[in-house]
Amino acid sequence: MHKNNWRIAVPAAIAAVTMALAGCGGSGNDGGSSEVKASDGDVTITLNWWGSNNRIKLTEEAVKGFETLHPNIHVEMSYSDNSGYWDKLATSIAGKEMPDVIQMDEQYLASYSSQGVLYDMNSLGEYLKSDEIDKTLLDTGKVDGAQYAMPIASTMWAVSINNDLLNKYGVTLPDTETWTWADFEALCKEVVQKSNGEVIGSVPNNNPMSLQLWARQHGDTLYKDGKMAIKPETLASYLQMAYDWSHGENAITGSPDRTSEQIVTSFDQSDMAKGKQAFGFVYTNQFNTYMKTLGENLSLAPLPSDDNSIKWSYLKPSMYWSIAAGTEHPAEAAMLVDYLVNNVDAGKTLGIERGIPANKTVREELMKSTTGGEKVALEFHAAQADKQGDAPDITPNGASSLIKTTQRYEQQVAFGNLSSTDAANQMIKEMQNEIDSAS
Repeated sequence: MHKNNWRIAVPAAIAAVTMALAGCGGSGNDGGSSEVKASDGDVTITLNWWGSNNRIKLTEEAVKGFETLHPNIHVEMSYSDNSGYWDKLATSIAGKEMPDVIQMDEQYLASYSSQGVLYDMNSLGEYLKSDEIDKTLLDTGKVDGAQYAMPIASTMWAVSINNDLLNKYGVTLPDTETWTWADFEALCKEVVQKSNGEVIGSVPNNNPMSLQLWARQHGDTLYKDGKMAIKPETLASYLQMAYDWSHGENAITGSPDRTSEQIVTSFDQSDMAKGKQAFGFVYTNQFNTYMKTLGENLSLAPLPSDDNSIKWSYLKPSMYWSIAAGTEHPAEAAMLVDYLVNNVDAGKTLGIERGIPANKTVREELMKSTTGGEKVALEFHAAQADKQGDAPDITPNGASSLIKTTQRYEQQVAFGNLSSTDAANQMIKEMQNEIDSAS
């Protein structure tokens, strides 16, 4: 697995964001007691997002389609790379110039909603529909019952399989719908042995969603009621893999040095991208990039599990659209969000660049025309639909540093500097302190 630094980066100055938000209390809308109505005249609204050049191009094209349907609404667009987005947004909020519509991430939803800078979408009525979005996915955009974010798309955490490597070394997959972690580790070891160490099996999981899924597989959960809820022994077993997979005759990631390097490296520098790793953990919306890099003979499989009677899987919102609480044009802002999420033509333009579309009809239409990695990802989501459980609690305010914290403790465990039990206890205490400090 690789560091997920090209989907969204943790802000360089979370403290600056928090300080900017602190001066922006107040709900901005009253939950529906006043009527929301579109203007008959010309209106200008602002839209802001983070992302790559490809996302910029596709979003601009989709917005042009919206403006064609609504010639009285002009959309001023701005965007940043992911490393600067949150600081820029905090600055705009501090200057009382928050864009009408912003791209939002699950890690920061609790923080922004708690400061009263997001609009409760429950009051937008016919201007913003949600009837074709899975309820459990829709609920991930709620805080205390208020719909502060509309899911754009979803993603799942899955296993990417390099079948060319398996074929080269004569490794046969078991039934990946029922495989266990022992099965997975045995496969990885077989790859390492048959390649004489030239190819590694996999790299340990090391991000918030994988940790949440590990917890759910073990009858646990990462957060509850805004607090760290994972049991120390559950977290310890997760961190222990960083040691077990890089030591002794069962090592499947190489040396601790190699494991540590792969935990934090970018995708293009990873062993997976270089064709030196058989199995990689991946967000399904990233899979197309894997296939473009490694070729067509890749496949997706669900995570191994030792108890498939538990519905531990869930749809994670890859990102959301949120509306500023202080917008002067809530109806028009809602109409734009509705178009970007629910319109089939917009969906065809945007594809799965932000993830698997939240809207059911859009997904079905894309299935008819997509190819390559996008088609594989869409088919995987469809095949796994019946196995989804309820969405977990969202990331509490103050816990957005979890990805870096997890990676840091995994490296400590991999090198044997900390036992997994000590690391788990320290990590839970550290994260809870972060959450408490932000409240």
